[in-house]
Amino acid sequence: MSGDGRLRAAAEVVLYQRAWFDGLRERAARGDAIALVNADVPHEILRAFDIPYVVNQWWSSIIAAKRRGPASLERLRARGLPDASRQYDALPLGAQDLPADDQPWGGLPNPRFVICERGGDAAHRIFELWGARPGTHAYFLSRTGADPVPDRWWEIVPHDWERAFGHDRIDLMQRECAELIGWLEDRTGRPFERDRLCEIMDLSNEQAEWNRRTRDLIAAARPTPVAVGDSIPAVMIPQWHRGTEYAVKAARRLHDEVAERIDAGSTVAANERRRLMWVGRGLWYDVGLYRAFEQSHGAVFVWSMYLAIAADGYVRYGPDPLRALAARFVGITDQLYVPPWSSQWYAKEAQAHGVDGVVHLVADDTPGAAFITAELEDAGIPVLEIRANNADGRGSDLEDRIRVFLDERVGGETP
Repeated sequence: MSGDGRLRAAAEVVLYQRAWFDGLRERAARGDAIALVNADVPHEILRAFDIPYVVNQWWSSIIAAKRRGPASLERLRARGLPDASRQYDALPLGAQDLPADDQPWGGLPNPRFVICERGGDAAHRIFELWGARPGTHAYFLSRTGADPVPDRWWEIVPHDWERAFGHDRIDLMQRECAELIGWLEDRTGRPFERDRLCEIMDLSNEQAEWNRRTRDLIAAARPTPVAVGDSIPAVMIPQWHRGTEYAVKAARRLHDEVAERIDAGSTVAANERRRLMWVGRGLWYDVGLYRAFEQSHGAVFVWSMYLAIAADGYVRYGPDPLRALAARFVGITDQLYVPPWSSQWYAKEAQAHGVDGVVHLVADDTPGAAFITAELEDAGIPVLEIRANNADGRGSDLEDRIRVFLDERVGGETP
């Protein structure tokens, strides 16, 4: 049967997130400190301090989805800053200077704390500019690399993460996490509670286990029961609440609804003939693109990195919660973008999901894209590699290029 109706789990988390954001704005109006953080920093520390935080990339997705991306980039240009580099990271900085009525969801309150990993000069500079705003303080974490790289890391990292990432890398990340804790204690006057972090880590591991079960259900289902445009918010919004009872319940609700759909024979497209994989960040300015080829080509996107990395990338078990947390974040960029970590993982996921073709969206800050494409092509899966920014749709021709790819390389033309 057709699965045209939206996932309840997706609709529910979107409503929850809007109400949560309204509550965050109310807290900020009362004088509470809030934080803006990149996706690759240890959010769990902020949760242990009860500091509400907004994830920079999530806020970029809202700005792009609400069509405020071009205006936000224009604000950057007006300040003499580049508007065609690292847009996904930079959009919130530009949006902060928009008139209040033009900002989505009432606008982001000015953060007291901003935290990012030093993922290159551009990201560092963006957060330096945040830290130069009145009343805002910036903290930076280091990015390290690994050598050698273990095969099949997704089987190792839940328990044997010392071997996966190496003692030296984890040592450095743990020290920096401890320094961040002291930095926050000094600025908030609140003590850090280790037992609270233990609870948060336990809940986030439970959440990851539900995400793994959901990913495995979707991988095995033929035809696919869930639209990628639904699974992305359904898994990612709870990720930004990782370590809470709410997030665990949301992950379980998603799993149970996917299982119900499979049992009921629900499908995204009644004429599914080609299964596609979207490698790269979500296309926030045009999420409808994921469903644009179902009628014309019988082509269904069955995979995005969001559910998959939530399944494989975050679970860490161990007696020391701070060290386990350091191990959670020390290699998150490797897993997604740095070969052979990333390339092996994408090939594994493509084979498990039975995909016939891959659209690989390559941003300007993702290293090793050619190796990811080569690994997939060597596995016999055609790849369309597109260099574009997922939050900046100016001049986009993605739909036309994907149609040509389907016609000429994947073979999903209209019967």
